[in-house]
Amino acid sequence: MEFAKAAWDPELHGFRVDPTAYLAELPRLRDALPPGAWAFAADEEHYRFGTGARCVKDLGLAGVDIPGRKGGGLTLTFVPSEWKHDTGLRIRYAGVRHFSIDYAHAIDWMETDTVLLDEILPHDAGCSHEIALTDAVIIVHCRDLEAVWGGV
Repeated sequence: MEFAKAAWDPELHGFRVDPTAYLAELPRLRDALPPGAWAFAADEEHYRFGTGARCVKDLGLAGVDIPGRKGGGLTLTFVPSEWKHDTGLRIRYAGVRHFSIDYAHAIDWMETDTVLLDEILPHDAGCSHEIALTDAVIIVHCRDLEAVWGGV
């Protein structure tokens, strides 16, 4: 991620996450981000870790529906954290040009990969969405995305 920070801290025995630099940059990205990406990134609860019902932190990755054709759609499904969220999140990506999941390390004491932090930036395709999970990183380049809370 370019601005947001999510990294394992061995002294803390946990992750340090900090969206401060991204949140400072976000207002300057408004005109460069597609409408759905902007609406999701700019949601006032998106990065409200302690109290935001629509905060992405601690959502569990539950499913990946990969496009069957080039430029098709992609859907990521996240289940709620029982301690934080009332509902899960489904993100639908349109015009996907790149999708990857990189499992860089292994944390075998966790049953589900959970979201640490994410960052949406302008990209030639429309936008890029990088999601740091406890055990992996997801990167999507797409025309736009739609984030729908509920029904998960």
